[in-house]
Amino acid sequence: MLTAVRKVGVVGAGTMGQSICEMLASNGLDVYLAEQSDDRLAHAIGLIEQSLDKQMERWAVTAAEKKLVMSRIHAKSSLNELQACELVIETITEDLDSKLAIFKELDAVCLPEVILASNTSTLSLTELASVTSSPGRVIGMHFVYPVNKTDLVEIVRGLKTSDDVFERTKSFVETTIHKKGVMVFESPGFVTTRLICLFINEALHVLEEGVASAEDIDSAMRIGYAFQHGPFEMADRFGLDSILAALERMFREYGELKYRPSFILKKMVRGGQLGVKSGHGFFAYDKDGGRL
Repeated sequence: MLTAVRKVGVVGAGTMGQSICEMLASNGLDVYLAEQSDDRLAHAIGLIEQSLDKQMERWAVTAAEKKLVMSRIHAKSSLNELQACELVIETITEDLDSKLAIFKELDAVCLPEVILASNTSTLSLTELASVTSSPGRVIGMHFVYPVNKTDLVEIVRGLKTSDDVFERTKSFVETTIHKKGVMVFESPGFVTTRLICLFINEALHVLEEGVASAEDIDSAMRIGYAFQHGPFEMADRFGLDSILAALERMFREYGELKYRPSFILKKMVRGGQLGVKSGHGFFAYDKDGGRL
């Protein structure tokens, strides 16, 4: 039986994968970042290094600390190279078939006692676990972006997640990476995604009705309720395509009109205005994600 987790696999080198990878390495863990494309891997490693460089500019880390963090990140182009990991976190796009294929392969590659976690925000952990030979070891670890600055992890239990896997995951979250673990039973959107998407969607309806501008709605919520970002800048930073996908999935799962995405959101995604990732959403951003 594995006790302490020191080697963690991260599958998927997108924005969330990079952020989780950097956080894990900053906590002294060896991280094996897996991605199919060598080009995407190299790009991801470069962006993690850029993130650390920005922190150096703010005196948040030293050059020696940056070098140490980067030395703990190991780029891998095959899931077979995650055999030595004690925990694997899947962070690929929210596509069920792709995730099922990943979990089936991880189940064949990893030892039976290895925890297989998903960062999914809307998909069923029970369904992901169904393609494995040991569904009890599958669990959700839903991080909130930016991972380094957000001290929350939703620990999501599927129908067959074992008590042992839950306790080991909670211990890892709270004692190894020093975040607050909140137990959530499987439900589309869990807690954070479900509530924040409704918040953003309602702000979109307020905008549609002409009650106030996007800038003024954001200002009202930032100043009035001490939000770091208003709903529209929040949506830009999450990615408008991600918000739309989450709302559409919850609308299908729950069948309630409150989850039906605003037409403005659909129109902006169709037009390629995705927020920070595209440089323009409700607001404009520079290449470093700063507001223009």
